[in-house]
Amino acid sequence: MKKKDKEILHELYVELVKLQKEIISSNLKLLIILEGRDAAGKDGTIKNITKHLSPRETRVVALSKPSEREMQEWYFQRYAVELPSSGEMVIFNRSWYNRAGVEKVMNFCTDKQYKLFFETVGLYEKILVDEGLIIVKYYLDISKGEQEKRLEDRKKDPLKQWKISPIDNDAQKYWKEYSEARDKMLLKTNFPYSPWFIVNAEDKETAHISLIGHLLSHLKYKGKHKSSLKHDTNLVYPATPENIVEKLF
Repeated sequence: MKKKDKEILHELYVELVKLQKEIISSNLKLLIILEGRDAAGKDGTIKNITKHLSPRETRVVALSKPSEREMQEWYFQRYAVELPSSGEMVIFNRSWYNRAGVEKVMNFCTDKQYKLFFETVGLYEKILVDEGLIIVKYYLDISKGEQEKRLEDRKKDPLKQWKISPIDNDAQKYWKEYSEARDKMLLKTNFPYSPWFIVNAEDKETAHISLIGHLLSHLKYKGKHKSSLKHDTNLVYPATPENIVEKLF
């Protein structure tokens, strides 16, 4: 990482600590949802966000595939128990939007379940926001070539073996299907009370800076040092129909 990027990140880490102090003192409930293709950089983004935060008031939720019991429950139930309490920040590394992405593409859900998801997710998120949750949703976007490169790197790096899953093998094969599912998800679930933001994540380090800077700019907290948030790289943008068509890989 370049020296300048390290200096910028340090400034952002200081601002994140200020944000957490505000969350704790004001009993806020912050939910950050990270979605994206396999190898888009969700894990690295989370590590950078949480690096200097208190683990008592910060939780990362990365659920495995549902159990037989969970498959019989209300779809949102296993996510509901992981939602933030007052004074807490929770980051979902993938979320209920699995149904609109991998579950749809890989036929892990029925057409009826898929349709019902879109009919209910807006109401669900509206209830959460009305109950005081702050929801910020990011979709990390990478090109097909960059994904292929990162997936190959996983196979070679002994420290990344835990990231390998059977789904990885189909990521490139079903690129088009994932793109279509992504576009539909973003278009249909970009609610004014819980909007989607797209992150160009081709370059990991720059994407981390851009996402954290955007998050801090998006939220209110005491002592905000605005000059630390002026490193705009135009890599984070709202999920408008125009941006979805023109900017996504």
